[in-house]
Amino acid sequence: MAPENNAKPEPGLKMVPVTKPKGWVVLVLRLLALAATASATIVMGLNKETKTFVVATVGTTPIKATFSAKFQHTPAFVFFVIANGLVSFHNLVMISVNLFGKKLDYKGLRLAMIAIFDLLNTVLVSAGVNGAVYMAELGKYGNSHARWNKICDRFKTFCDHGGGAIIASFIGLALMIVISIISIVKLAKSKSNTPLLGEP
Repeated sequence: MAPENNAKPEPGLKMVPVTKPKGWVVLVLRLLALAATASATIVMGLNKETKTFVVATVGTTPIKATFSAKFQHTPAFVFFVIANGLVSFHNLVMISVNLFGKKLDYKGLRLAMIAIFDLLNTVLVSAGVNGAVYMAELGKYGNSHARWNKICDRFKTFCDHGGGAIIASFIGLALMIVISIISIVKLAKSKSNTPLLGEP
């Protein structure tokens, strides 16, 4: 009796090919990441609140002053907007490449460049959102040791919008981490399938 490993398939049976993961999975993840980071950019970029407060009283006449809270007043929020904007642009370019630029592969560097840029943009959005979280916490709770007063009790709308932008950016960060892992795995598989020098 011949070994099972050498047995030929019976007539009428068909070999079922193993399907590879579909490319639309990464495309959907990029679309979601684009939506998240673009939302974070727009919400924080348009975040502004102006309120009038009584700062003193002369006799019976209150003296009022108008104050504005803007994202431009905090460098961490400015960097947050720039970082999320750049990551949004990166995903937009990658989506275009995925849809229209599959033939643009110079000496097999396409997967390597995508993996590198995905990783760099993951680090970028992580730095932006973590810096914004620190400043948001400071604005919400203040710092009694440094005598920095909290502002969220006075500019509640500004803080709520900023918190929403931070949540959207964290969603974008999580998606970028997944995308980066997929890009690195694809690159590793392509390298393992590439024949070494001297091999047929």
